[in-house]
Amino acid sequence: MAFDDREETGAAEKPVVRRLRLTDVLRRPFDIKSVALTGLFVLAIFYTMYFMRAMLLPLVLALLLSYLLVPLVRGLAKIRIRPLFGAGIVLLALIGGIGYGVSRLSEPASDWIEKAPYSLHQLRQKLLPLKKPIEKVAQATGEIDKLTSPEEPQAKPQTVVVKRSAIAEAFFTQGPEFVASTVVMVILLYFLLAYDGVFLTKIIRIMPRLGDKKRAVSIMREIETQISRYLLTITCINICLGVAVGTTVHFLGLRNPVMWGVMVAILNFVPYLGALTGIICMTLGAVLSFDSLGYAMIFPATYMLIAILEGNFITPMVLGRSLTLNPVIILISLAFWGWMWGISGMILAVPILATFKIFCDHIEPMEPIAEFMS
Repeated sequence: MAFDDREETGAAEKPVVRRLRLTDVLRRPFDIKSVALTGLFVLAIFYTMYFMRAMLLPLVLALLLSYLLVPLVRGLAKIRIRPLFGAGIVLLALIGGIGYGVSRLSEPASDWIEKAPYSLHQLRQKLLPLKKPIEKVAQATGEIDKLTSPEEPQAKPQTVVVKRSAIAEAFFTQGPEFVASTVVMVILLYFLLAYDGVFLTKIIRIMPRLGDKKRAVSIMREIETQISRYLLTITCINICLGVAVGTTVHFLGLRNPVMWGVMVAILNFVPYLGALTGIICMTLGAVLSFDSLGYAMIFPATYMLIAILEGNFITPMVLGRSLTLNPVIILISLAFWGWMWGISGMILAVPILATFKIFCDHIEPMEPIAEFMS
């Protein structure tokens, strides 16, 4: 590959920006030993991230929330409220809003959970007309299998084991870890908001030349601005989607529209899979709430229509091409982070992916990776 470091324009010489292309990288000779060491290093990083998820999850969540909330702290600083107090005000408002929302939604959610056994029985009764043809087909298939397979010995009597409730077991096993992670996340978030820019100052101090200092400040500020914009935009879009779905199901007559709207807004942070989960939940809720199966199907159909409009038109138009992501990469990211960190990882998968893409956009050697992800 050939790079022209300088080109002459009259008496003066000005530098030409060096760009590294993906084709140039692919043309380089590959060292098997180097590739093997790189692969082992990447696997070690994944291994560490998996077994340190209890510590890394609060850190990642606090970092992303700091990008989302730091404009509020800076806005309070403009009216002469110091960041130490501004961060506390923003955090208290956030915790108060979440607490108020949980208290308002706990009653309808617990009502649905308490009625779950009766609701499942009622759901089976309503779906009985659809179940009978399927049972006939299954019965016929079973008779054919009996004719073509040899007789099997009688099964031994099974021992019934009474297990503890899964919800209670999850609460006692994961509850203390969840509380500890939440406390760590809140403390980290406060310090990230209160001492905004301290890491950038440290980076500037260790840079040897003035040009490097300016470049570091430019890159960090641009990355921070883009990530803040992305997170704020996605949050506003999800809130608007939740309001739209909640208002629609309210006028159509479904109980607890606020609960459905909040559920839709939270699930939409997980692309594709979140909307699919919400449609399934709304289908079950509508079937249990209305006698007519045809009328109940209006609710998931309406939700699907609004989600399609949001995902294919509104979000790309608001974010623009620079912040849109490849759907295949999104699904791979959801599968990877869901395997690594569970449900929390699936919620954080797209913000992490968008953050990495924005970072690659502003680091010249990593621009081919950003282009591949868009």
